[in-house]
Amino acid sequence: MVALLVISLLFSLRPQRVSSTLPLQSLNQGSKDSATESAPKQDWNDAREVHCSRDRSRAAWKIIEEYLMPFVDKKKHKICTECRLHPDNDMFRDQEQHKTHLDFNDWKCGYCRKRSYEEKYLYQHFDNRHYDLLNVSRSKCMADLCGALHCDHVMDSVSQKSKCNPAAAARNKDMSEALADSCFPINEGASASHLHEFFLHQFCDAHTCSRKPKPFSRGRQRNANETTKC
Repeated sequence: MVALLVISLLFSLRPQRVSSTLPLQSLNQGSKDSATESAPKQDWNDAREVHCSRDRSRAAWKIIEEYLMPFVDKKKHKICTECRLHPDNDMFRDQEQHKTHLDFNDWKCGYCRKRSYEEKYLYQHFDNRHYDLLNVSRSKCMADLCGALHCDHVMDSVSQKSKCNPAAAARNKDMSEALADSCFPINEGASASHLHEFFLHQFCDAHTCSRKPKPFSRGRQRNANETTKC
């Protein structure tokens, strides 16, 4: 009887083998290698994502070119680089300058001379091949100024047709006035003072829910001798 108890005790103390029928995942669970393999792969597109609308940036720059810069040039005033409206503060500016519209369905990249049938495909090419040429600093996004510059007015967007929000109008007016103060300080001479007043009338005054006055009340200047009222 004692002998049987000793044999039973020795058998219970033997090391147990892992069954070869266990799934491989169970065997590897908790190891560093398995954690690495099971982790999702990094999406490199996320790492290269630009949080700035190219379309709205283009709309902002179109407004600056048509409704502001001709009047600035007429006064022979130079906008400093600290001004958010300066061309150097547009992250897409260099790419836009390297875009050539050769014909109806013919667009060319100025960096590598690649040709595209449509402008949107050229922009996709810029995003894929020339992303490294963008200055992705947050302060370089012209789309951030769209509220102050009335981008919705030129883009014919849904926002323009929706009910006016007094709080949003007040914020946009504050942003617009801040642009006037920083880009055209009234203590920097007669031309800056004149352009400061012009900017207030051209952009700031329309930030109201009364619908009067309308944006760009001073019109746009297409060339040195022609000014068109909107």
